[in-house]
Amino acid sequence: MQDQSKALHSSFKFDPSTNAVAVPIYQTSSYAFNSSEHAANLFSLSEFGNIYTRLMNPTTDVLEKRMADIEGGTGALACASGMSAIFLAVTTVASSGDHIISSASLYGGTETLFRYTLKKFGIEVTFLEDFSSANIQSAVKENTKLVYAESIGNPQGDVIDFEEIAESAHQNGIAFMVDNTFAPVFFKPFQHGVDIVVYSCTKWIGGHGTSIGGLIIDSGNFNWGQGRYDDFTTPDESYHGLVYWEALGDVPGMGNVAYIIKARVEGMRNIGMCPSPFNSFQVIQGLETLPLRLEKHAENALALAHYLESHEKVSWVNFTGLENHPSHERAKKYFASGQFGSVFGFGIKGGVEQAKKFIDSVEMAYHLANVGDSRTLVIHPASTTHQQLSEENLLKIGIKPDFVRVSVGIESIEDIIADFDQALAKI
Repeated sequence: MQDQSKALHSSFKFDPSTNAVAVPIYQTSSYAFNSSEHAANLFSLSEFGNIYTRLMNPTTDVLEKRMADIEGGTGALACASGMSAIFLAVTTVASSGDHIISSASLYGGTETLFRYTLKKFGIEVTFLEDFSSANIQSAVKENTKLVYAESIGNPQGDVIDFEEIAESAHQNGIAFMVDNTFAPVFFKPFQHGVDIVVYSCTKWIGGHGTSIGGLIIDSGNFNWGQGRYDDFTTPDESYHGLVYWEALGDVPGMGNVAYIIKARVEGMRNIGMCPSPFNSFQVIQGLETLPLRLEKHAENALALAHYLESHEKVSWVNFTGLENHPSHERAKKYFASGQFGSVFGFGIKGGVEQAKKFIDSVEMAYHLANVGDSRTLVIHPASTTHQQLSEENLLKIGIKPDFVRVSVGIESIEDIIADFDQALAKI
């Protein structure tokens, strides 16, 4: 089954008790046990089922299974937000005294989490501006637990050599995690050596700007029984001595689900960043049309980038879809044909004040901090989303004072261009 069909049909056909075709919203905190034995089996993980909505929920279960199927993974875990998904995904493998190697080209919230918050938990992060295999090899330490990057770097639009990085990480017995928020469906990380994928469902997957959510997906390909990951091979004292790798490294009919079950049992159970069933329902509504929407996003983004490239009041355009972008050829290698995402930056001649004037002058586009909405969105990152970074760090990641970020929507491209044209005319 192709992705367009999976997005509509995977993991749910209709509700057997009512014959309802739409996924029901199971707005409940708890679930009845059939017997004392049934309850005990659920808590011991000898049988999978519903215990409490902090751990699992039938509505959320459809979202998790559907995205795992689209991605080609063995299991998924939905979270309350993209940031909670990243935090839980990382802390499932890294704890106090551990080390992570990360690309320096990161979403501002992730950069802050890695640079400041994880430090409070005793986790050290090495940021690499040149995220190459050689530099990763040089950065590896005995306590390194993770190599982390984004599929399309935000805000530079850079694309790494995933296969080369995966090989480098795996040679050292280290897991490779990628935030694929900017490239759902048209990039398949697990086919190129990535072990764990995280998403902000708030963006393209939901697509309508109504609900926030996050997702962690396990490839099932990584051997967590290796020496670096003691948490997977020693008894978990918080869960009656469960050894994740022994119990879940090869579950009949499921495969290797040791990572995703550890994230659910040890992380979600104890920290509790679960999504609302209603939010899961909302994200599912967006997921049903995701493959089709992405095609329109990509088409519009490329057309708008070409328009801005030739505009007399625009000084530069930085979009992976343009042939002059340093990552263009690599993106063509890894991404589906003609798809380069739909977020990019451009500069307004006259600097920061003119950039802000442009944003204040758009009429159809929205001035929002979000990306991945069906609507076209604009923002000035240096004074908003990346405000916490120093001027030096802003320039390192490509955010100049005149930088305007656009998330291109699925409106008529003629209307998007007309809106930008009238706003640029006011500068």
